[in-house]
Amino acid sequence: MKDLHRVIASPLITEKGTLVNEQGNQFVFRVRPEANKIDIRRAIETLFKVKVEKVRTLNYVGKMRRVGRALGQRPRWKKAYVTLAAGQRIDFFENV
Repeated sequence: MKDLHRVIASPLITEKGTLVNEQGNQFVFRVRPEANKIDIRRAIETLFKVKVEKVRTLNYVGKMRRVGRALGQRPRWKKAYVTLAAGQRIDFFENV
């Protein structure tokens, strides 16, 4: 992908995400489905000015849903677990 600002959709702040952050200095992001690990690494390092050690990704397939007789499908999406180098931090709530 050319535009690194469009790679990351949002950070995922969940109980599991908070747990892996405390234990292994990992952060969880919702990313675009067509983004690869290299794009995600470049985007995180550029936007947050940190050093990324490892990126793991998970693809989620949209589930089929039905409302009455109408069938539809939820959108597919991708989640990325980003491990930062020792001593690196990303503060999402620094101004709160």
